[in-house]
Amino acid sequence: MDAFILGVVSSLLATAITVAGGWAFSIRSRQWSVMLLSRLTGFGVHRVFPRQNIANQDLAEELKRARWVRVLAGRGNELTRDGFTTVWQAASKGLEFVQVLLPDPELGPESWLARREAEMRRIDLGFSRGLLTEQVRINADYVREVARQRDNVSLRFYDLPNLHRVVITDNVAYLTMYRQAEHGRNSPCLLARRPGLMYDYSSLLFATAWEHSRPAA
Repeated sequence: MDAFILGVVSSLLATAITVAGGWAFSIRSRQWSVMLLSRLTGFGVHRVFPRQNIANQDLAEELKRARWVRVLAGRGNELTRDGFTTVWQAASKGLEFVQVLLPDPELGPESWLARREAEMRRIDLGFSRGLLTEQVRINADYVREVARQRDNVSLRFYDLPNLHRVVITDNVAYLTMYRQAEHGRNSPCLLARRPGLMYDYSSLLFATAWEHSRPAA
């Protein structure tokens, strides 16, 4: 009997592997697997994007539904682009608050921002010395001007390892994990829904950076 059961199980496994071979590498099946594993473990990861720039369209739709928004960015270029237009418009139409964290551009060559810039210069020949810092200043000026007109928008600067981009709303969190040898836009991005461990982890990352940041002048 045991041999018979073992034979049946082996046959079923072989069939499953054969069937799986046709779909295991499709995008749809990978995302289904991620969601299933996330549900079983409580991680709350709804989707994995191979690159951050692929996630931006999805993010723009989530921002339209947000009650509040928190952003921790490595340079903040997306804050000035179309995806965030609805956020700045909603800031005067019922959005509870927008909190933005950018790297501190005033700390010089020993800052974490300078270290990230050095990484980028090794992989991007067009990345001249001081370019990343200047981009952060420009994006900060943009947010600072919005904050000047909207009391529920605030900007602060952090000096911590430049390892993530985090965008959090009351429902979802987008967590990009920067690779040393890639621009942030080419790094993988996780979409986590609330409740879940990854949503909580993203919130903790933001809260820690916010606590150790300084207000923008």
